[in-house]
Amino acid sequence: MNKLPVRVRFAPSPTGPLHAGGVRTALYNYLFARQQGGQMLLRIEDTDQNRYVPGAEAYILEALEWLGITIDEGPQTGGPHAPYRQSERKEMYREYAERLVKEGKAYYAFDTAEDLDAMRKRLEEAKVAAVQYNAITRQEMKNSLTLSAEETQARLESGEPYVIRMKIMPKEDIRFNDLIRGWVVVHSSQIDDKVLLKSDGMPTYHLANIVDDHLMGITHVIRGEEWLPSAPLHVLLYRYLGWESTMPQFAHLPLLLKPDGNGKLSKRDADLGGFPIFPLEWTDPNTGDKARGFREEGYSPEATANFLALLGWNAGTEQEMFNMEQLIEAFSFERVHKAGARFDIQKANWFNQQYLKLQDDASIIEQVKPFFAAKGIAITDEQLVQIVHLLKDRVHFVKEIADESVFLFNAPQEYDQDVVLKKWNEEAVKAISAYKDALSAFEGDFVADNIKSVLSATMEAIGVKMGKVMQALRLAVTGAGAGPDLMVIMEILGKEEVLNRLNNSIDRLPAQIRLA
Repeated sequence: MNKLPVRVRFAPSPTGPLHAGGVRTALYNYLFARQQGGQMLLRIEDTDQNRYVPGAEAYILEALEWLGITIDEGPQTGGPHAPYRQSERKEMYREYAERLVKEGKAYYAFDTAEDLDAMRKRLEEAKVAAVQYNAITRQEMKNSLTLSAEETQARLESGEPYVIRMKIMPKEDIRFNDLIRGWVVVHSSQIDDKVLLKSDGMPTYHLANIVDDHLMGITHVIRGEEWLPSAPLHVLLYRYLGWESTMPQFAHLPLLLKPDGNGKLSKRDADLGGFPIFPLEWTDPNTGDKARGFREEGYSPEATANFLALLGWNAGTEQEMFNMEQLIEAFSFERVHKAGARFDIQKANWFNQQYLKLQDDASIIEQVKPFFAAKGIAITDEQLVQIVHLLKDRVHFVKEIADESVFLFNAPQEYDQDVVLKKWNEEAVKAISAYKDALSAFEGDFVADNIKSVLSATMEAIGVKMGKVMQALRLAVTGAGAGPDLMVIMEILGKEEVLNRLNNSIDRLPAQIRLA
């Protein structure tokens, strides 16, 4: 085990919104760093300027802050290893690439796009399994291994475009011990001579992330499974640069899978399924297209973090609800799965419901006010207290409290036909008529307990069991056959409104029976 103080990094590329897989990677880095008393860095890997998207970096920072992931060093916070944007460290990478060339571990390649296309075509026609620029094919290309030293120098001095490629030696096994997958062994014949420095002078991911991880003292590289094929190349780079003794430990996280478990989760899956896979809403600056965000869809950051943490990891117990402190305490790589994790949005909804139940009513009231305002519903604080108390345990999202309580402000215009046919009969009309008269005569406080007592006494007086009339009574008051506590609903509505609704149902529902 590496005995240095734990230092991890989250290193996204600012090419668009932060995918749920990226958020989970950031979260696992954060949990491990905090558990070990270490530090977490944010590094923006913007070496591919062609894919840079304005606003993406700010989005990443806002998303991490929303989820409660705090950064110790990064573009906004600064730190001893600044700058933390790779585009601002450009000249540093060239120094290491040139050093590898001098030591015979890398080389200049002057091949044009046409040269590379021709090589690929030759290999494909020869039915070569792996079309690579490697120890065999490089002998037929224009590079400093096939050109004389004089010609190579002349090309460099003339300003001819070139890249620097890593020189992979054949017949060599590369080994490393992954914290999740155990020992990984790859033969060098499976690795091509990757470009380290591009013709525009910018480094590729491979060179830049190795140099930066070393210079920034990173002890653990925790990243997605998609980087596993690149790990042997990175191990070789550490070796070539003489840094193998301080090489970080690797942990490659499992993929996030589609809801049905078949294949990697994508934005298209989210669009088709109508659910978010990004932490915040994102508007594409080029097309104007919007992508859903967990925050804007009504998920709390606590529920989102809890949901994502359990996509590929568990504590080995029955516990599912974890706040951030509990996640930090419980997290371990031993409990991270190798297999992909299915993205079950219904589970995310369940988590949000549980966290909503834990919130105090006052907090929910403030959150729900704008939703009532958007519907044009004038509502008193007293009504809000009653409605939140009535509905908070029945919904998944705060906004649903406003959606589910519209019936309180609008008397039913239609009634559930299935319930009408099954429950609205002569006995129901008799019972509801009697109850209406009893409520009209009642002069006490119109609260749930009293409303229920009047109902019980009325049913007993006319010889009708409460259970036989309850669904018909709910239908008369709300138009539906199911819902939250009916007595509380009636208390919220008030005596006058309840009597009006009971009258309406008695007047209108016989006609509906005939129509049905």
